[in-house]
Amino acid sequence: MTDTALAAFNAPHLARFTTLLREALTADRLQRLVLVGYQGGVAEADAAGQPLQRVIVRAVALRDEPHLSLVWRYPTKDITKNLPADEGVEAILSWLQAGAFRNAHLHTPSEEVQLAFSKKGKASVRIGKTTPGEAGGASDAEAHSASPVPEVPGAGALAAHNRDKHRHLDLARPFLRELGVTDAQGHLIPAMSRKWKQINKFVEVFAAALGRSRLADQPAVHVADFGSGKGYLTFAVHDWLTNTLGRQARVTGVELRPDLVQFCQGVIRRLGLQGMAYEQGDVRDYHPSDLDVVIALHACDIATDYAIHLGIRAGAEVILCSPCCHKQIRPQLLSPHPLRPILQHGIHLGQEAEMLTDGLRALLLEAAGYDTQVFEFISLEHTNKNKMILAVKRLRPKPNDEVLAQIREIKAFYGIREQALESLLRADGLLAA
Repeated sequence: MTDTALAAFNAPHLARFTTLLREALTADRLQRLVLVGYQGGVAEADAAGQPLQRVIVRAVALRDEPHLSLVWRYPTKDITKNLPADEGVEAILSWLQAGAFRNAHLHTPSEEVQLAFSKKGKASVRIGKTTPGEAGGASDAEAHSASPVPEVPGAGALAAHNRDKHRHLDLARPFLRELGVTDAQGHLIPAMSRKWKQINKFVEVFAAALGRSRLADQPAVHVADFGSGKGYLTFAVHDWLTNTLGRQARVTGVELRPDLVQFCQGVIRRLGLQGMAYEQGDVRDYHPSDLDVVIALHACDIATDYAIHLGIRAGAEVILCSPCCHKQIRPQLLSPHPLRPILQHGIHLGQEAEMLTDGLRALLLEAAGYDTQVFEFISLEHTNKNKMILAVKRLRPKPNDEVLAQIREIKAFYGIREQALESLLRADGLLAA
């Protein structure tokens, strides 16, 4: 099929999809539009120098005018751009006409519309009904969360976002304005709704862990957050401990990037926060005198092992980690029968390495005297970097012989010669030989 014939074939399908998109916007029914399968050819997509994973589009109201908020999602960062609604629709249509994306998924409260392009470039439109609980792409973990999380606002739904809900934090808190989560009037910036959801969910998890630990009734709490980045969660933990619980909190953010350290130090100075510090450092070289809580979110590869090891060595009552990358174990793995046919696929081997790495970490924490959970922290638009390992120090010690035997058996089955956390614990005598 010639390019002209292909364009003629695709035209009615693109027109139908565009009409459905405009109707959803006009009726305030657009929950989100997700563009995936990037093929190249869009300057904005290539400017970041990283492979584009997807573009997420939502309706927002800016200065009482309808706009589209576009989030360009890359492996290590997001870039947000807001466009007037008509301009945004035209830009999206031009990308689809040029074949820049293989699929577009339009979500409304009752339907999911998919525009798909075949390998030969032929377009098709499929419309499916959204079943209860699926609207907006919420995961089961979110749908059944003990603490509700905010819905992403649409062009006419900003007021609904302010409905009374159980929150551990208040949008009026000054640190949220300083970090760019809210505007000068204390209103949530639409493009930050995902981050606001993550902050609240993390504080919910943190609060539950604290309540199960020996720290529940202690007036003073010392928290260290490694790889703390811009400090969204670090400031949130400090604010919740000091302003909600009235604790004597010492919260330290530890971050490698000097620009983020300087930025967060500036926020601390401007707000006059007591008991909060930001330092430049690496979890591998950090030696605190005492710690009650260790946090390490998205620490790459064995940096997570170093964070867990530091927490165990410091006698931390609570350890919260969200692992990122699992490089150490994967090249060691054997493919034992009968798993060999399954593990011949690289994606399955990677998933197996992730499961084994985090499973061994959980078992090693159990052996070191912690009650441990591994669970999905929060659904972040289908990101696979949302797993959390939560460990709370056991109130009463118990024998760990059975757990150590399980670790040995798993390592032998898969041919694992070394796991970083185990090596660190054994070197310090924190784990029996």
